[in-house]
Amino acid sequence: MQKTIVVEVERQKVYPKYQARFRVSKKYKAHDEKGEYKTGDRVVIEETRPMSKDKRWRAIKKI
Repeated sequence: MQKTIVVEVERQKVYPKYQARFRVSKKYKAHDEKGEYKTGDRVVIEETRPMSKDKRWRAIKKI
């Protein structure tokens, strides 16, 4: 996985009955051609053609 980064997307959902907020996260594998992103970087990803079995996203830029 030299050209792959794992991006965790976290969002808040609301429990319908009690209106309590809770966090939900999901991990995506994204393509990083130049290897410029490191652990802890916040990045923007976009959907692209399938590059492997799991990889269908590409990292665009750092926030």
